[in-house]
Amino acid sequence: MPVIGTNTAANSAVRYLNQNAAQESSSLAKIASGSRINKASDDAAGLAIATKIGSDITALQQAATNSTQAVSVLQTADGGASSISDILTRMKALASQSSSGTVTDTERTYLNDEFSQLVDEIDGTASATRYNGVSLLDGTSAFSSGTDVLVGSDSSDTITLKLDDLSSATLGVSSLDVSSQSAATSAIDTIDTAISSVSSARAKIGAMESRFEYRSDSLSISQENLSSAKSAISDVDVASEQATLSSAEVKTQAAVAAAAQANQLPQYLLSLLK
Repeated sequence: MPVIGTNTAANSAVRYLNQNAAQESSSLAKIASGSRINKASDDAAGLAIATKIGSDITALQQAATNSTQAVSVLQTADGGASSISDILTRMKALASQSSSGTVTDTERTYLNDEFSQLVDEIDGTASATRYNGVSLLDGTSAFSSGTDVLVGSDSSDTITLKLDDLSSATLGVSSLDVSSQSAATSAIDTIDTAISSVSSARAKIGAMESRFEYRSDSLSISQENLSSAKSAISDVDVASEQATLSSAEVKTQAAVAAAAQANQLPQYLLSLLK
């Protein structure tokens, strides 16, 4: 019904214009941001899932860093343990030399002087083997009792990092001397036991280092897979969205033309009154 009081055609054209303009704006925002979800109304469920996956990815990135740091701690500890093993080997050589009947007591005094210095050096090495200012092998750090390293996105994903105390007292060599033939002979067995203890400690370090390295590789794979899953949910398909944008642009232009035409309709009706 032709009327001049209410321009229904213009109202309808403006409504479609607003809808098409909103769709065009939404497509532009998605293409510009690279994200399919720029506000919760775009995909509420997808936003929730993508946010959770994003937090897991962040946690896994930190877990990978934690694993790398743990490997560094273990490598540092192994270096110190290797030095202590070398010291014990030299101490055994001195004890063996002192236990020989071809050595005089005067020479044993000289051998014992070096032997005593090496005992002190074991403690010095155990204390000086530090990571981030913390001594690793003297039994004074949290590593001696075991500390949990977070290596996953959940608080239960941990690996316990524990280092043996390799001080001279713990190894049983702090009170040894080679000042006499009998003392030197007795010291050899104790040093052998200490060498075995250090070798065992290094084996444990190597096993833990291997585990952390495998976990680090696993974390990298998990990050890659989760990133792919998050991309599938939240990243925009540029080609598809460009097609949507082009369609919205054409519809917007059509709506503008239709609104302009509708606004002319009352003028045409007024001509009937002339």
